[in-house]
Amino acid sequence: MQSRDTGAPLRFDGRVAVVTGGGRGLGRAYCLLLASLGCKVVVNDLGGAIRGDGPDTGVAQEVVDEIVAAGGEAIANVDSVATPEGGRAIIRAALDAWGRIDALIHNAGNVRYGTIRDIPYEDFRSVLDVHLLGAFHVVQAAFGPMCDAGFGRIVLTSSIGGIYGNKACVNYAVAKSGMIGLSNVAALEGEDYGVTSNVIVPSAVTRMAEGIDISQYPPMDPELVAPVVAWLAHEACTVSGEMIASIAGRIARAFIAETRGAYRPAWSIDEVAALSETFRSKGADDPAVLDFGLHGHVAHIGYSFEMARSGERSVTTADH
Repeated sequence: MQSRDTGAPLRFDGRVAVVTGGGRGLGRAYCLLLASLGCKVVVNDLGGAIRGDGPDTGVAQEVVDEIVAAGGEAIANVDSVATPEGGRAIIRAALDAWGRIDALIHNAGNVRYGTIRDIPYEDFRSVLDVHLLGAFHVVQAAFGPMCDAGFGRIVLTSSIGGIYGNKACVNYAVAKSGMIGLSNVAALEGEDYGVTSNVIVPSAVTRMAEGIDISQYPPMDPELVAPVVAWLAHEACTVSGEMIASIAGRIARAFIAETRGAYRPAWSIDEVAALSETFRSKGADDPAVLDFGLHGHVAHIGYSFEMARSGERSVTTADH
């Protein structure tokens, strides 16, 4: 990841950003920070309850009013990300108002808890519609204008629940892990057009923490995450296809890695079992952890083919 001389403060003068789910919590913090740095902002939010029902169209306007009162520029939008038509309308709001879209931050979400065994299909699908399909709807709508302009910054929201999983939120985990694949493809397809795509993995105390004992938590305000998202949305940030985690003041890169692996020209099930510790090892026996990066699909194949061509073999006691 790049480093930068921090002499000149980063600003967004002349830029336009769309923030879905911008009316509360993390999204509100993103909107307020971007606007304070000169960005024109489309604040998209249905204003619904945590499950996504009971919309309140005044929620987005309240953020807009706060931005305008502070001297910034913003407009409210209450279209739903859950439909293709809604996604197009959200992006069109930016284009109609200011003739451009420079940054897209997809933060809209809902929560409906349930285990794999018991969750109603309606609850499963509702969360996918907003988080994952919603991401596709706005990304697809924004992608053409961004590529045609030769510039764009896409920031999609995943979760530690998407990376590592969690009980009783299978819909949320599926949606948030799917965000990683969508961002990677957007990063690859945008590479020749000056369009980047990255994933924020945020943790903050918002209304989604209702019912959780947070008495022992360190400070976890949304304002701790907002500068990370703003950096990912800025022209100075040229990284793409990465996941950046932000929790309680800690910022880190999360990534998918592979062990060195083991090779044989042919395998039996018994040999797979015997060498399973070898090809699974990422510790002292095999310290190599491979991070293939944005072009990992190509690097993974090339590395594996090279191992096959060289005839490399793992030699353990199981061979004897």
